[in-house]
Amino acid sequence: MLKLHDLAAEFDDLDDREKLETLMDFSETLPDPSGKHGLLRGDETCRVQECQTPVYMWIGINEGKTELEADVPRSSPTVRGLVSLIVEGIQGAPPREVLELPDDLLPLLKLESVLGMTRRQGVRGMIARIKRELIAALDESSL
Repeated sequence: MLKLHDLAAEFDDLDDREKLETLMDFSETLPDPSGKHGLLRGDETCRVQECQTPVYMWIGINEGKTELEADVPRSSPTVRGLVSLIVEGIQGAPPREVLELPDDLLPLLKLESVLGMTRRQGVRGMIARIKRELIAALDESSL
């Protein structure tokens, strides 16, 4: 089940400063990559090009559920928090639910007032990549 909507509720009724603090808290919860898909950091095939901060993602489907791993430097806590929120929010969800997410997640997460255009483009890039990879994995599994 998609948990992103539940996580977004954590930002309800928070002012902008509190939203950023909550996002920083999420930066501490991003799991380290397992290594079972190789090293993410430095693998340009895993790099989300739309992000100024180096963001590396592996996306797949395992037993009918979305599987996602990401690596973001700890020196970029805002982006790391966003990525952690996305990973936690869609990990284990049915791919079809993930594909129904809006391309711009910031309004859903109630973060559009605290993050600028550059980060918005980066989040759009992450979501677009996740959707592309899931569609490819679904197509591959139907062969």
